[in-house]
Amino acid sequence: MPGILLVEDDNDLREMLKASFIRRKYTVIEAENGKDAISHFKPLITDILVTDLIMPDEDGLKVIIKLKELKPTLKIIAISGGGKAGPGSYLNLAKALGADAIFSKPFSVNDLISKIEELLLTEQPV
Repeated sequence: MPGILLVEDDNDLREMLKASFIRRKYTVIEAENGKDAISHFKPLITDILVTDLIMPDEDGLKVIIKLKELKPTLKIIAISGGGKAGPGSYLNLAKALGADAIFSKPFSVNDLISKIEELLLTEQPV
């Protein structure tokens, strides 16, 4: 069962995404900020990181950098509403740091799930 590390400081959004992932039979590890994400990271069971970018206690950009160091093959999806500056610059930075996909809030959960499935397929040897 593929594992997702879900990092989101908005409790309602995190719970909704977690429920969607569990319904699709993913193992979910959740964190409410970047600091928790780094301390809860389990390289052997985490296939995909889905992280918000603007959070207290370590932002998502730092999470991407740190977890890519720990597991270079980790697939990463960055999500952001962008705060006052808008999501564009943060999402572009995430892409430059190694995110495989980016989503601007609000986004379609079905689109996110489709991207997760696509990234997991690219991980499988053919």
